Amino acid sequence: MSLWVDKHRPNLLNKLDYHKDQATHLKKLVHGGDFPHLLVYGPSGAGKKTRIMCLLRELYGSGVEKLRIEQHHFTTPSNKKLEISTISSNYHIEVNPSDVGNNDRVVIQELIKNVAQVNQLETSCQKDFKVVVLTEVDRLTKDAQHALRRTMEKYMATCRIILCCNSTSKVIPAIQSRCLGVRVAAPAVEEICKILQNVCKKEGLTLPTELAERIAKKSNRNLRRALLTCEACKVQQYPFSGDQDITEPDWELYLRETAALIVQQQTPKRLLEVRGRLYELLTHCIPPDIIMKGLVQELISNCDGELKIEVVQSAAYYEHRLQMGQKAIYHLEAFVAKFMAIYKRFLEDGIADLF
Repeated sequence: MSLWVDKHRPNLLNKLDYHKDQATHLKKLVHGGDFPHLLVYGPSGAGKKTRIMCLLRELYGSGVEKLRIEQHHFTTPSNKKLEISTISSNYHIEVNPSDVGNNDRVVIQELIKNVAQVNQLETSCQKDFKVVVLTEVDRLTKDAQHALRRTMEKYMATCRIILCCNSTSKVIPAIQSRCLGVRVAAPAVEEICKILQNVCKKEGLTLPTELAERIAKKSNRNLRRALLTCEACKVQQYPFSGDQDITEPDWELYLRETAALIVQQQTPKRLLEVRGRLYELLTHCIPPDIIMKGLVQELISNCDGELKIEVVQSAAYYEHRLQMGQKAIYHLEAFVAKFMAIYKRFLEDGIADLF
């Protein structure tokens, strides 16, 4: 039994529920003849992957939906063995090169070369190029991005690359200039409400407008999260009521508790306890940058104006270190230790001012 978010995912550009003008432009792009490399970017849950799959369906037909999972093996120049999973059809391959960390350059060069060297079997009714979809491009190392730039130019005749990321700020200008940028903005609260009510209607359920609005706002305009939350509410209680509780993910509550512990006490013993909690979040596959963002949002709510600036600057520094390094726990713990030092100094100064 599939989740609503997968079951009701549109598979054609003309079935998309929002950004319809953009869908029309993408359709014209497919039929225009000269298809460029694309850089699709926007916040999480905005519908980037859905649009990419609709685009591929428009390019190649229903064959792109016959997917298979494959394991690829690579060897680095230092003879280190790498293994990475890909999702592919006869016409495209989708991969997240950042899964192999600092060796992502090898994956990009070898994988695209392997795909590009095999021509399409039947070019009379299909496009004469294959598509490589690279996800989370903003997590790639600079070496991998420069290798990608060279590879894009070299195999342009037989291969098109669709890059997918949340933000272009970490994508080098050389790649941005070689791609057509497609920004997929987060849907408005009203659009999410409409989609939730349509999905519930297809499922034979009635969703009150008040509850739909609360779910849309609680999800921060993340459509994927809104649909998952709506399904969780249905499991929790049906018939729906406008004022029923909306369940928050356990990891968010856990992160909030962790931030509260940091504010309560600033000691080596508490830092050790927080380290264990950070490990717990990481082992449950919560991305380190999400943990950092959540911690910062919770911690600065306990700071005054001047202190907020110092905390945010420290967070930016350690977030940068987090992207450059390999072990996330070091940088997360370093940020917590730095915050504890800043906050303790702030409290001591406050007490000293009273006397």
